[in-house]
Amino acid sequence: MQKELNWIWTELKTVEKQKLWIYTLLYLVWGWGMNLFGEYMEIARFTHWWQIITVYLLYMVPISVVLRNQSFHRQYAYGLIFMGLLEFGGYTFQTSYAYPNNLLDQFFSERNFSLAMALFFAFYFPLGNAAVNWIYQKLKED
Repeated sequence: MQKELNWIWTELKTVEKQKLWIYTLLYLVWGWGMNLFGEYMEIARFTHWWQIITVYLLYMVPISVVLRNQSFHRQYAYGLIFMGLLEFGGYTFQTSYAYPNNLLDQFFSERNFSLAMALFFAFYFPLGNAAVNWIYQKLKED
């Protein structure tokens, strides 16, 4: 366990400051946009506006940073665990609201809503890391 904790701490300490700013801005905009999209399409939304900060910045950014040097499939697999826990907690504690009979319920069934959300949002980690690296490289070129 100590080995894993040391690895996590090392990954968090060694991220470049410029990349950390990119993560922060990207995930903040991404979270805000996804929450608006979820509300607009009446799929799901956060109960409180500030959850965009706690979920996307305080939960997802550190996870992305720790996973950033892993393969795509490993980032997705770990992301699935973390997003599964998040989805489970959000709907259990009612800090997330799923609209009744939403598109995902209609397509996958109500019983599979949280699973569908976790499977979808697990892609955030490999895609987010790829986007941060792409933006970082573009900024370095200038």
